[in-house]
Amino acid sequence: MMIFRIGLCQIKGSFDKKESMETARTAVMEAAENGAQVISLPEMWNCPYSNDYFREYAEPEDGETVRFLSELASETGVYLIGGSIPELDGDRVYNTSFSFDRKGNIIGRHRKVHLFDIDVKGGIRFMESDTLTAGSEMTVIDTEFCRIGVAICYDVRFPEWFRKMALVGAKLIVLPAAFNMTTGPAHWDLTMRARALDNQVYFAANSPARDMNGPYQAYGNSCIVDPWGGFIAHGDEKECIVYGDIDTDHVDSIREQLPLLKHRRPELY
Repeated sequence: MMIFRIGLCQIKGSFDKKESMETARTAVMEAAENGAQVISLPEMWNCPYSNDYFREYAEPEDGETVRFLSELASETGVYLIGGSIPELDGDRVYNTSFSFDRKGNIIGRHRKVHLFDIDVKGGIRFMESDTLTAGSEMTVIDTEFCRIGVAICYDVRFPEWFRKMALVGAKLIVLPAAFNMTTGPAHWDLTMRARALDNQVYFAANSPARDMNGPYQAYGNSCIVDPWGGFIAHGDEKECIVYGDIDTDHVDSIREQLPLLKHRRPELY
């Protein structure tokens, strides 16, 4: 039996990057002290979530935020999925999640593949592609617990992406994500449950906490869904840490009882 604990740090970002890093440190340290062996941060936690600021706050892979996350993973001895930050590569800016092993080595880099370009009448308009460049690679990381898939926010709208992760062996998928107050109440719970159920995986969605004074109001409600599609943990809109115990044998059991992946007919679709 392989059971491990994940902790999702639902924190607020800040206009002050140093302050945001200190908030992240406090949350990750608390999660580690409470037994989490895999810890995540939310999407764009080290900057305001706005096209106006992504380039200003962007850093290269060897920048201060990635160094900070590496040191934090090493200090706590956990696998750290570093939410996402604006990553500068040449003149391009990506929405990027770096993952680290227990020694602080980078073991995964996911650049958000599907950019959030939407215009909901009477709701929200946001065009990430005005500032950001899309990534093009699927990201899975290997741990002694299981293979873990990593994606970012709007990626979750595309079921094929997560089926690919399941087919290469992912049993847990972690999604740093900042749904808003239009899409969040309508789709957050439904979408996270659907991706877990579709692929018979644990699905952990890590939102920022809601900040009504910031340029973007995140929905919050970080959650962990089991492979049967039920919530095992669910936060609210405030700053918190959401914990869940991941049982990889349970994934195997569900897939044996209801063998969806084996019953696929890819020759037909």
